[in-house]
Amino acid sequence: MSNPFDTRPAIHAEAHKPSGSVFAARSTQEWQQMDAAHHLHPFSDMGSLNKQGSRVITRAEGVYLWDSDGNKIIDGMAGLWCVNVGYGRREIAEVAYKQMMELPFYNTFFKTTHPPIIELSQLLSEVTPAGFEHFFYCNSGSEGNDTVLRIVHQYWASVGKPAKKHIISRKNGYHGSTIAGGSLGGMGYMHEQMPSQVPNIAHIDQPFWFGEGSDLSPAEFGLKCARQLEEKILELGADNVAAFIGEPFQGAGGVIFPPETYWPEIQRICRKYDVLLCADEVIGGFGRTGEWFAHQHFGFEPDTMTLAKGLTSGYVPMGAVAIHKRIAEPLIAGGDFNHGLTYSGHPVAAAVAVANIKLLRDGGIIERVKTETGPYFQKALREALDASPLVGQIDGAGLVAGMQLTEDKASRKRFANGYEIGLKCRDYCFKNNLIMRATGDRMLLSPPLVMNKSEIDELVEKAALCIGLTARELGMV
Repeated sequence: MSNPFDTRPAIHAEAHKPSGSVFAARSTQEWQQMDAAHHLHPFSDMGSLNKQGSRVITRAEGVYLWDSDGNKIIDGMAGLWCVNVGYGRREIAEVAYKQMMELPFYNTFFKTTHPPIIELSQLLSEVTPAGFEHFFYCNSGSEGNDTVLRIVHQYWASVGKPAKKHIISRKNGYHGSTIAGGSLGGMGYMHEQMPSQVPNIAHIDQPFWFGEGSDLSPAEFGLKCARQLEEKILELGADNVAAFIGEPFQGAGGVIFPPETYWPEIQRICRKYDVLLCADEVIGGFGRTGEWFAHQHFGFEPDTMTLAKGLTSGYVPMGAVAIHKRIAEPLIAGGDFNHGLTYSGHPVAAAVAVANIKLLRDGGIIERVKTETGPYFQKALREALDASPLVGQIDGAGLVAGMQLTEDKASRKRFANGYEIGLKCRDYCFKNNLIMRATGDRMLLSPPLVMNKSEIDELVEKAALCIGLTARELGMV
């Protein structure tokens, strides 16, 4: 059998072109009725959704989706922040097929391994920053952050400091939807639904200057927020604090980019008090900001990185934790690490990840985001929206952006019903065949990294249209 790690297109690729859909054709109404009868959606009001009917996506190619009514939709969110190499990459599909035929599954328990996970681990050691040489595998970012908790506690036990049990994270941070991930995240509405939480987790304020900076400059506010970490460490006792975890930029919280002063001060404090610095790179990893990992954009050096989404570009589920050697070496020497999942290092997922990372690297995709399409996207957004009375600020770098909707941009006054305003704008996006996410009063874009300049123009034009229609409905223009 041919090598599943050869990602070159097959010579006779057309012979394998699918003749049609995997599933028999049904009407949109039939699919919606079946969906409502049996499928519980994530983060949804199912009663309301079932009355309205779900949008049924049937196929995708490049940066576009098609629904069951034939509408062509530009995907401004890369699926769920993840389809970095775009849809329909034959190179990835063929690798998955070959690996399924050769070794569809075997576990990595019982002193066992397999070529796909070995090759992936070697490749990750090449594309991650120096010092990241060990990787633990799981199925998602949520499981990755659960794993980070275990790694952190095992590390401190291994170096003779088992009292270090407290983890500090941030309000309005998102680290997943498992019990541990939801506990780490600082989103109150999730905590209210989940009274059973992981103990020894504390939260400090988010570095959201537009919404919470008051009269401070961004630089002053960044330092103020970072120094809350020091205050919390001293409150809990430095000998009791194990780690601080944060997204380099807050993703699901609204694409909030911290002031430039924030991360250097966070790192200084962590090093001063011997606290591990854990970067949640689930959204920011694999090129989103134009760097391989978002922490590189902000200029700090973490001890662990949580990876998922762009690891496989969403083609199959996979997550991982990258562990710096200064943490991995005592961990390895410390005896059994009693954690694992049936699908840790799944061979098909690993083969797909290898093909995906080679596309990102050898195809120059991340380099183009850094030098060409990312700057073009950021400039185009600002040229289209800076004059809008509804847009108070645009955060972003590379191919990710958060647009703050505001009642009065000069005073940074936010809408009392900002959540409703965001949903109004999202409704206009639905009607105009654009996927742009609403998080409260912020509109978010995070398109596939393969988006070209003409597609960026289309995306920005539609985003400006939908924001303009929202402003008109509010009587602002």
